[in-house]
Amino acid sequence: MSMTITSLREAMQSLPEYAPEAVVNDHFSPQLLRALGFQPEEIHPQYNTGEGAVDKAARKTIGDDVFLNTKSNPYLLLELKGRDVNLSEGTAQYQTTVKQLKRYLLAPYCQTVQWGIITNSCHIQIFRKHGKVIYPATKCIPIDADNIDSVIASIRQKIENPAKALTVAVYNNKGGVGKTTTTVNLAAILTFLGKKVLAVDFDPNQQDLTSSLGLPLSKGSVFEALTERNVELQTTLYPYKFPLKKLKVELRFDVIPADQKLAEKSENILRNHLKQNTLYRKLEFSRQEYDYILIDAPPNWRLFSQLAVYAADVILIPTKHNNLFSLENAAMAMKKFIPEVQSQKADGSPIPLPIFFNGEKTTPPQLAVAQQEITNIIKTAKKEGFDLLSYFYPRYTNAKRDLHIHEVPSYANIASSAFSRIPAVYRDRSAHEYYKDLAQEYFLQ
Repeated sequence: MSMTITSLREAMQSLPEYAPEAVVNDHFSPQLLRALGFQPEEIHPQYNTGEGAVDKAARKTIGDDVFLNTKSNPYLLLELKGRDVNLSEGTAQYQTTVKQLKRYLLAPYCQTVQWGIITNSCHIQIFRKHGKVIYPATKCIPIDADNIDSVIASIRQKIENPAKALTVAVYNNKGGVGKTTTTVNLAAILTFLGKKVLAVDFDPNQQDLTSSLGLPLSKGSVFEALTERNVELQTTLYPYKFPLKKLKVELRFDVIPADQKLAEKSENILRNHLKQNTLYRKLEFSRQEYDYILIDAPPNWRLFSQLAVYAADVILIPTKHNNLFSLENAAMAMKKFIPEVQSQKADGSPIPLPIFFNGEKTTPPQLAVAQQEITNIIKTAKKEGFDLLSYFYPRYTNAKRDLHIHEVPSYANIASSAFSRIPAVYRDRSAHEYYKDLAQEYFLQ
Protein backbone atom coordinates (compact mmCIF):
# COMPACT_ATOMS: atom_id res chain seq x y z
CA MET A 1 0.00 0.00 0.00
CA SER A 2 2.99 2.30 -0.31
CA MET A 3 2.35 3.15 -3.98
CA THR A 4 1.52 6.76 -4.90
CA ILE A 5 -2.18 7.00 -5.67
CA THR A 6 -3.31 9.82 -7.92
CA SER A 7 -6.88 8.89 -8.86
CA LEU A 8 -9.99 7.41 -7.31
CA ARG A 9 -9.86 4.49 -9.72
CA GLU A 10 -6.30 3.68 -8.67
CA ALA A 11 -7.30 3.96 -5.03
CA MET A 12 -10.11 1.46 -5.57
CA GLN A 13 -7.87 -0.95 -7.47
CA SER A 14 -5.25 -0.79 -4.72
CA LEU A 15 -7.61 -2.06 -2.03
CA PRO A 16 -7.46 -5.69 -0.87
CA GLU A 17 -10.62 -7.71 -1.49
CA TYR A 18 -11.66 -7.63 2.18
CA ALA A 19 -10.03 -4.32 3.16
CA PRO A 20 -11.05 -3.34 6.70
CA GLU A 21 -12.44 0.10 7.50
CA ALA A 22 -9.06 1.55 8.46
CA VAL A 23 -7.62 0.71 5.04
CA VAL A 24 -10.69 2.11 3.23
CA ASN A 25 -10.35 5.23 5.35
CA ASP A 26 -6.65 5.73 4.59
CA HIS A 27 -6.55 4.82 0.91
CA PHE A 28 -10.04 5.39 -0.53
CA SER A 29 -11.78 8.20 1.36
CA PRO A 30 -9.16 10.93 0.63
CA GLN A 31 -9.45 10.32 -3.11
CA LEU A 32 -13.25 10.07 -2.85
CA LEU A 33 -13.61 13.45 -1.13
CA ARG A 34 -11.11 15.00 -3.53
CA ALA A 35 -13.18 13.72 -6.46
CA LEU A 36 -16.23 15.29 -4.81
CA GLY A 37 -14.44 18.66 -4.88
CA PHE A 38 -13.10 19.01 -1.33
CA GLN A 39 -9.52 20.02 -0.49
CA PRO A 40 -7.67 18.54 2.54
CA GLU A 41 -8.31 21.62 4.71
CA GLU A 42 -12.03 21.28 3.95
CA ILE A 43 -12.24 17.81 5.52
CA HIS A 44 -12.39 17.03 9.25
CA PRO A 45 -11.79 13.43 10.37
CA GLN A 46 -13.73 11.96 13.30
CA TYR A 47 -16.05 14.97 13.44
CA ASN A 48 -18.00 15.28 16.69
CA THR A 49 -21.65 15.42 15.66
CA GLY A 50 -22.99 15.63 19.20
CA GLU A 51 -24.27 12.05 18.81
CA GLY A 52 -20.90 10.39 18.24
CA ALA A 53 -18.07 10.91 15.77
CA VAL A 54 -18.71 10.48 12.06
CA ASP A 55 -15.71 9.31 10.02
CA LYS A 56 -15.41 12.46 7.90
CA ALA A 57 -17.19 15.82 7.65
CA ALA A 58 -16.58 18.29 4.84
CA ARG A 59 -17.39 21.85 3.92
CA LYS A 60 -16.01 24.28 1.34
CA THR A 61 -13.87 27.17 2.55
CA ILE A 62 -15.89 30.38 2.86
CA GLY A 63 -13.62 33.43 2.75
CA ASP A 64 -11.28 33.05 5.72
CA ASP A 65 -13.48 30.40 7.32
CA VAL A 66 -11.55 27.16 6.84
CA PHE A 67 -13.57 24.17 8.04
CA LEU A 68 -10.58 22.30 9.45
CA ASN A 69 -9.85 25.31 11.68
CA THR A 70 -13.32 26.44 12.75
CA LYS A 71 -15.04 23.01 12.70
CA SER A 72 -18.32 24.86 12.15
CA ASN A 73 -21.28 24.44 9.81
CA PRO A 74 -20.43 21.11 8.10
CA TYR A 75 -22.07 20.48 4.72
CA LEU A 76 -21.51 16.77 4.08
CA LEU A 77 -20.93 13.72 6.28
CA LEU A 78 -19.16 10.54 5.18
CA GLU A 79 -19.65 7.29 7.09
CA LEU A 80 -17.16 4.63 6.04
CA LYS A 81 -17.23 0.88 6.40
CA GLY A 82 -14.76 -1.82 5.49
CA ARG A 83 -15.20 -4.17 2.59
CA ASP A 84 -15.98 -6.86 5.15
CA VAL A 85 -19.29 -5.04 5.81
CA ASN A 86 -22.06 -5.88 3.34
CA LEU A 87 -23.68 -2.60 2.22
CA SER A 88 -25.95 -4.21 -0.37
CA GLU A 89 -29.32 -2.45 -0.07
CA GLY A 90 -31.67 -4.19 2.34
CA THR A 91 -29.06 -6.19 4.27
CA ALA A 92 -28.96 -5.90 8.06
CA GLN A 93 -25.53 -4.22 7.91
CA TYR A 94 -26.83 -1.72 5.34
CA GLN A 95 -29.83 -0.85 7.51
CA THR A 96 -27.65 -0.44 10.59
CA THR A 97 -25.30 1.86 8.70
CA VAL A 98 -28.16 3.99 7.35
CA LYS A 99 -29.58 4.37 10.88
CA GLN A 100 -26.13 5.40 12.10
CA LEU A 101 -25.80 8.03 9.35
CA LYS A 102 -29.29 9.40 10.01
CA ARG A 103 -28.47 9.75 13.70
CA TYR A 104 -25.41 11.80 12.82
CA LEU A 105 -27.30 13.92 10.27
CA LEU A 106 -29.86 14.92 12.91
CA ALA A 107 -27.28 15.47 15.64
CA PRO A 108 -26.89 18.86 17.39
CA TYR A 109 -23.69 19.93 15.59
CA CYS A 110 -24.94 18.99 12.14
CA GLN A 111 -27.91 21.30 11.58
CA THR A 112 -26.24 22.83 8.52
CA VAL A 113 -25.47 19.46 6.91
CA GLN A 114 -27.30 18.82 3.65
CA TRP A 115 -25.80 15.52 2.51
CA GLY A 116 -24.73 12.20 3.97
CA ILE A 117 -22.82 9.40 2.23
CA ILE A 118 -22.25 5.77 3.19
CA THR A 119 -19.65 3.65 1.41
CA ASN A 120 -17.42 0.64 1.91
CA SER A 121 -15.70 1.23 -1.48
CA CYS A 122 -17.85 -1.52 -3.04
CA HIS A 123 -21.20 0.29 -2.64
CA ILE A 124 -22.04 3.96 -2.23
CA GLN A 125 -25.25 5.84 -1.48
CA ILE A 126 -25.95 9.52 -0.87
CA PHE A 127 -28.82 10.89 1.22
CA ARG A 128 -30.32 14.38 1.12
CA LYS A 129 -31.27 16.17 4.31
CA HIS A 130 -33.95 18.88 4.22
CA GLY A 131 -34.77 20.19 7.70
CA LYS A 132 -35.64 17.07 9.68
CA VAL A 133 -36.32 14.90 6.61
CA ILE A 134 -33.68 12.51 5.28
CA TYR A 135 -34.34 10.67 2.02
CA PRO A 136 -32.22 8.88 -0.60
CA ALA A 137 -30.74 10.96 -3.42
CA THR A 138 -29.46 7.80 -5.14
CA LYS A 139 -30.02 4.10 -4.76
CA CYS A 140 -27.21 2.14 -3.10
CA ILE A 141 -24.95 1.79 -6.13
CA PRO A 142 -22.40 -1.02 -6.64
CA ILE A 143 -19.11 0.62 -7.68
CA ASP A 144 -16.06 -0.76 -9.46
CA ALA A 145 -13.13 0.53 -11.47
CA ASP A 146 -15.28 0.80 -14.58
CA ASN A 147 -18.08 3.01 -13.17
CA ILE A 148 -16.49 4.77 -10.19
CA ASP A 149 -15.62 7.97 -12.02
CA SER A 150 -19.06 8.41 -13.58
CA VAL A 151 -20.88 7.56 -10.34
CA ILE A 152 -18.86 10.05 -8.32
CA ALA A 153 -19.25 12.73 -11.01
CA SER A 154 -23.02 12.26 -10.75
CA ILE A 155 -22.93 12.56 -6.94
CA ARG A 156 -20.75 15.67 -7.18
CA GLN A 157 -23.23 17.25 -9.55
CA LYS A 158 -25.95 16.68 -6.95
CA ILE A 159 -24.08 18.15 -3.98
CA GLU A 160 -22.97 21.19 -5.96
CA ASN A 161 -26.49 21.90 -7.27
CA PRO A 162 -28.90 20.93 -4.50
CA ALA A 163 -32.61 21.45 -4.99
CA LYS A 164 -33.98 24.03 -2.58
CA ALA A 165 -37.36 22.39 -2.19
CA LEU A 166 -38.64 19.29 -0.45
CA THR A 167 -41.50 17.86 -2.48
CA VAL A 168 -44.19 16.22 -0.35
CA ALA A 169 -47.18 14.26 -1.67
CA VAL A 170 -50.00 14.02 0.88
CA TYR A 171 -51.46 10.61 0.08
CA ASN A 172 -53.40 7.71 1.51
CA ASN A 173 -55.08 5.15 -0.68
CA LYS A 174 -58.15 5.61 1.54
CA GLY A 175 -60.33 8.70 1.09
CA GLY A 176 -61.78 10.82 3.89
CA VAL A 177 -58.64 10.99 6.01
CA GLY A 178 -58.06 14.74 5.65
CA LYS A 179 -55.48 14.96 2.88
CA THR A 180 -56.71 18.31 1.57
CA THR A 181 -57.11 19.83 5.05
CA THR A 182 -53.58 18.69 5.84
CA THR A 183 -52.16 20.14 2.61
CA VAL A 184 -53.89 23.52 2.99
CA ASN A 185 -53.00 24.05 6.62
CA LEU A 186 -49.47 22.73 6.28
CA ALA A 187 -48.90 25.14 3.37
CA ALA A 188 -50.35 27.98 5.44
CA ILE A 189 -48.36 27.28 8.61
CA LEU A 190 -45.07 26.76 6.75
CA THR A 191 -45.68 30.11 5.05
CA PHE A 192 -46.37 31.71 8.44
CA LEU A 193 -43.07 30.25 9.67
CA GLY A 194 -41.19 31.99 6.85
CA LYS A 195 -40.98 29.23 4.26
CA LYS A 196 -41.77 29.72 0.59
CA VAL A 197 -44.46 27.21 -0.37
CA LEU A 198 -46.18 25.92 -3.51
CA ALA A 199 -49.37 23.88 -3.07
CA VAL A 200 -50.59 21.71 -5.96
CA ASP A 201 -54.23 20.61 -6.21
CA PHE A 202 -53.76 17.36 -8.11
CA ASP A 203 -57.20 15.98 -7.39
CA PRO A 204 -59.11 17.45 -10.35
CA ASN A 205 -62.22 15.41 -9.63
CA GLN A 206 -62.69 16.73 -6.06
CA GLN A 207 -61.06 20.19 -6.54
CA ASP A 208 -61.33 20.71 -2.77
CA LEU A 209 -58.02 22.47 -2.19
CA THR A 210 -58.75 25.07 -4.86
CA SER A 211 -62.29 25.58 -3.58
CA SER A 212 -61.27 25.84 0.08
CA LEU A 213 -58.97 28.76 -0.76
CA GLY A 214 -61.55 30.52 -2.94
CA LEU A 215 -59.35 30.35 -6.03
CA PRO A 216 -60.65 29.91 -9.61
CA LEU A 217 -60.41 26.50 -11.22
CA SER A 218 -58.07 26.11 -14.15
CA LYS A 219 -60.05 25.67 -17.37
CA GLY A 220 -57.47 23.79 -19.35
CA SER A 221 -54.29 25.76 -18.66
CA VAL A 222 -52.85 23.13 -16.29
CA PHE A 223 -53.72 20.40 -18.79
CA GLU A 224 -51.98 22.39 -21.52
CA ALA A 225 -48.91 22.97 -19.33
CA LEU A 226 -48.68 19.27 -18.50
CA THR A 227 -49.07 18.11 -22.08
CA GLU A 228 -47.31 20.79 -24.15
CA ARG A 229 -43.51 20.81 -24.15
CA ASN A 230 -43.19 24.58 -24.50
CA VAL A 231 -45.77 25.61 -21.88
CA GLU A 232 -44.43 26.01 -18.35
CA LEU A 233 -46.43 24.95 -15.31
CA GLN A 234 -45.63 28.20 -13.48
CA THR A 235 -47.92 30.04 -15.91
CA THR A 236 -50.84 28.40 -14.09
CA LEU A 237 -49.97 29.72 -10.61
CA TYR A 238 -52.39 31.65 -8.44
CA PRO A 239 -51.21 33.37 -5.26
CA TYR A 240 -53.18 32.84 -2.05
CA LYS A 241 -52.79 35.97 0.09
CA PHE A 242 -53.73 36.58 3.69
CA PRO A 243 -53.12 39.93 5.44
CA LEU A 244 -51.77 39.95 8.99
CA LYS A 245 -53.22 43.32 9.97
CA LYS A 246 -51.51 43.59 13.36
CA LEU A 247 -48.10 43.14 11.80
CA LYS A 248 -49.02 45.01 8.60
CA VAL A 249 -47.66 42.19 6.47
CA GLU A 250 -49.23 39.85 3.94
CA LEU A 251 -48.70 36.10 3.95
CA ARG A 252 -48.60 34.44 0.54
CA PHE A 253 -48.21 30.98 -0.88
CA ASP A 254 -48.64 29.91 -4.49
CA VAL A 255 -51.18 27.39 -5.73
CA ILE A 256 -51.50 25.34 -8.89
CA PRO A 257 -55.29 24.92 -8.99
CA ALA A 258 -57.31 21.90 -10.03
CA ASP A 259 -58.06 21.74 -13.75
CA GLN A 260 -61.56 21.09 -15.11
CA LYS A 261 -60.22 19.63 -18.35
CA LEU A 262 -58.31 16.96 -16.46
CA ALA A 263 -61.54 16.01 -14.71
CA GLU A 264 -63.53 15.80 -17.93
CA LYS A 265 -61.27 13.38 -19.78
CA SER A 266 -61.21 9.65 -19.10
CA GLU A 267 -58.17 8.07 -17.53
CA ASN A 268 -57.50 6.03 -20.67
CA ILE A 269 -57.35 9.19 -22.78
CA LEU A 270 -55.22 11.03 -20.23
CA ARG A 271 -52.70 8.18 -20.17
CA ASN A 272 -52.01 8.93 -23.82
CA HIS A 273 -50.96 12.45 -22.83
CA LEU A 274 -49.45 12.06 -19.37
CA LYS A 275 -46.45 9.91 -18.56
CA GLN A 276 -45.48 8.72 -15.10
CA ASN A 277 -42.85 11.46 -14.77
CA THR A 278 -44.86 14.30 -16.32
CA LEU A 279 -45.64 16.16 -13.09
CA TYR A 280 -42.11 15.49 -11.79
CA ARG A 281 -40.57 17.09 -14.90
CA LYS A 282 -42.96 20.01 -14.97
CA LEU A 283 -42.21 20.88 -11.33
CA GLU A 284 -38.51 21.21 -12.11
CA PHE A 285 -38.77 25.04 -12.18
CA SER A 286 -40.15 25.11 -8.66
CA ARG A 287 -37.43 23.03 -6.99
CA GLN A 288 -35.11 26.06 -6.89
CA GLU A 289 -37.89 28.55 -6.10
CA TYR A 290 -39.66 27.09 -3.07
CA ASP A 291 -38.76 25.56 0.27
CA TYR A 292 -41.70 23.17 0.15
CA ILE A 293 -43.87 21.81 -2.67
CA LEU A 294 -47.00 20.16 -1.26
CA ILE A 295 -49.12 17.99 -3.57
CA ASP A 296 -52.69 17.13 -2.60
CA ALA A 297 -53.09 13.67 -4.15
CA PRO A 298 -56.42 11.88 -4.63
CA PRO A 299 -57.13 8.47 -3.02
CA ASN A 300 -56.95 5.20 -4.96
CA TRP A 301 -53.91 4.11 -6.93
CA ARG A 302 -54.83 5.63 -10.26
CA LEU A 303 -53.32 8.12 -12.67
CA PHE A 304 -53.26 11.33 -10.61
CA SER A 305 -52.05 9.71 -7.40
CA GLN A 306 -49.40 7.79 -9.36
CA LEU A 307 -48.05 11.01 -10.93
CA ALA A 308 -48.18 12.83 -7.57
CA VAL A 309 -46.25 10.10 -5.74
CA TYR A 310 -43.69 9.91 -8.55
CA ALA A 311 -43.11 13.67 -8.31
CA ALA A 312 -42.43 13.54 -4.56
CA ASP A 313 -39.35 13.12 -2.40
CA VAL A 314 -41.44 11.92 0.54
CA ILE A 315 -45.04 10.85 1.21
CA LEU A 316 -46.99 12.23 4.18
CA ILE A 317 -49.76 9.78 5.13
CA PRO A 318 -52.76 10.96 7.20
CA THR A 319 -54.79 8.19 8.84
CA LYS A 320 -57.60 7.94 11.37
CA HIS A 321 -57.24 5.82 14.49
CA ASN A 322 -60.88 4.71 14.31
CA ASN A 323 -60.80 3.68 10.67
CA LEU A 324 -59.15 0.30 10.07
CA PHE A 325 -59.22 0.81 6.33
CA SER A 326 -57.17 4.02 6.55
CA LEU A 327 -54.47 2.06 8.42
CA GLU A 328 -54.61 -0.89 6.02
CA ASN A 329 -54.50 1.40 2.99
CA ALA A 330 -51.51 3.25 4.45
CA ALA A 331 -49.75 -0.11 4.80
CA MET A 332 -50.72 -1.02 1.23
CA ALA A 333 -49.13 2.20 -0.03
CA MET A 334 -45.92 1.42 1.87
CA LYS A 335 -45.73 -2.22 0.76
CA LYS A 336 -46.85 -1.96 -2.85
CA PHE A 337 -47.44 1.44 -4.39
CA ILE A 338 -44.47 3.45 -3.11
CA PRO A 339 -41.93 0.63 -3.80
CA GLU A 340 -43.43 0.38 -7.30
CA VAL A 341 -42.52 4.03 -7.89
CA GLN A 342 -39.12 3.70 -6.19
CA SER A 343 -38.20 0.96 -8.67
CA GLN A 344 -38.95 3.34 -11.55
CA LYS A 345 -36.92 6.31 -10.27
CA ALA A 346 -33.13 6.45 -10.39
CA ASP A 347 -32.78 8.12 -6.99
CA GLY A 348 -34.73 5.60 -4.92
CA SER A 349 -37.34 8.16 -3.78
CA PRO A 350 -39.98 8.72 -2.57
CA ILE A 351 -40.00 7.34 0.95
CA PRO A 352 -43.02 7.27 3.26
CA LEU A 353 -42.97 9.38 6.42
CA PRO A 354 -44.50 7.88 9.57
CA ILE A 355 -48.30 7.99 9.67
CA PHE A 356 -50.19 10.42 11.86
CA PHE A 357 -53.72 10.34 13.28
CA ASN A 358 -55.76 13.13 11.76
CA GLY A 359 -58.75 14.99 13.12
CA GLU A 360 -60.57 12.60 15.45
CA LYS A 361 -60.85 12.60 19.22
CA THR A 362 -58.89 9.68 20.66
CA THR A 363 -59.65 7.98 23.97
CA PRO A 364 -57.28 5.47 25.63
CA PRO A 365 -59.55 2.47 24.86
CA GLN A 366 -59.86 3.57 21.21
CA LEU A 367 -56.11 4.00 21.00
CA ALA A 368 -55.58 0.50 22.42
CA VAL A 369 -57.82 -0.95 19.69
CA ALA A 370 -55.91 0.95 17.01
CA GLN A 371 -52.58 -0.22 18.41
CA GLN A 372 -53.75 -3.85 18.31
CA GLU A 373 -54.74 -3.46 14.67
CA ILE A 374 -51.41 -1.81 13.87
CA THR A 375 -49.60 -4.70 15.58
CA ASN A 376 -51.49 -7.12 13.33
CA ILE A 377 -50.65 -5.05 10.23
CA ILE A 378 -46.95 -4.94 11.16
CA LYS A 379 -46.86 -8.72 11.82
CA THR A 380 -48.55 -9.50 8.52
CA ALA A 381 -46.20 -7.19 6.64
CA LYS A 382 -43.17 -8.82 8.29
CA LYS A 383 -44.27 -12.23 7.01
CA GLU A 384 -44.42 -10.66 3.55
CA GLY A 385 -40.88 -9.28 3.89
CA PHE A 386 -41.70 -5.68 4.83
CA ASP A 387 -40.60 -3.93 8.02
CA LEU A 388 -43.23 -1.25 8.66
CA LEU A 389 -42.49 -0.74 12.37
CA SER A 390 -40.76 2.64 11.99
CA TYR A 391 -43.55 3.95 9.74
CA PHE A 392 -46.18 3.32 12.42
CA TYR A 393 -44.05 3.70 15.57
CA PRO A 394 -41.05 5.91 14.69
CA ARG A 395 -39.83 6.13 18.31
CA TYR A 396 -39.98 2.38 19.01
CA THR A 397 -36.63 0.80 19.89
CA ASN A 398 -35.58 -2.46 21.50
CA ALA A 399 -34.75 -0.48 24.64
CA LYS A 400 -37.95 1.58 24.68
CA ARG A 401 -41.19 0.25 23.23
CA ASP A 402 -42.63 3.68 22.51
CA LEU A 403 -45.98 3.42 20.67
CA HIS A 404 -46.32 7.17 20.10
CA ILE A 405 -48.10 8.25 16.92
CA HIS A 406 -48.34 11.97 16.19
CA GLU A 407 -51.88 13.31 16.30
CA VAL A 408 -53.69 16.35 14.93
CA PRO A 409 -56.71 16.55 17.27
CA SER A 410 -60.27 17.04 16.16
CA TYR A 411 -61.46 20.60 16.21
CA ALA A 412 -64.64 22.01 14.69
CA ASN A 413 -62.99 25.18 13.45
CA ILE A 414 -60.57 23.20 11.28
CA ALA A 415 -63.37 21.50 9.37
CA SER A 416 -65.53 24.64 9.09
CA SER A 417 -62.77 26.96 7.95
CA ALA A 418 -63.30 25.97 4.31
CA PHE A 419 -66.59 27.92 4.40
CA SER A 420 -64.61 31.11 4.95
CA ARG A 421 -62.04 30.22 2.24
CA ILE A 422 -59.29 30.79 4.84
CA PRO A 423 -56.92 28.11 6.20
CA ALA A 424 -57.84 27.22 9.77
CA VAL A 425 -54.33 28.06 11.01
CA TYR A 426 -54.96 31.72 10.08
CA ARG A 427 -58.34 31.87 11.87
CA ASP A 428 -57.92 29.86 15.01
CA ARG A 429 -55.19 29.77 17.65
CA SER A 430 -55.66 26.06 18.46
CA ALA A 431 -55.54 25.03 14.81
CA HIS A 432 -52.45 27.21 14.42
CA GLU A 433 -50.69 25.29 17.21
CA TYR A 434 -51.83 21.86 15.97
CA TYR A 435 -50.34 22.35 12.51
CA LYS A 436 -47.28 24.11 13.86
CA ASP A 437 -46.68 20.94 15.88
CA LEU A 438 -47.21 18.85 12.73
CA ALA A 439 -44.67 20.91 10.78
CA GLN A 440 -42.14 20.67 13.60
CA GLU A 441 -42.73 16.95 14.11
CA TYR A 442 -42.08 16.06 10.48
CA PHE A 443 -40.16 18.81 8.72
CA LEU A 444 -38.44 21.51 10.77
CA GLN A 445 -35.20 20.93 12.63
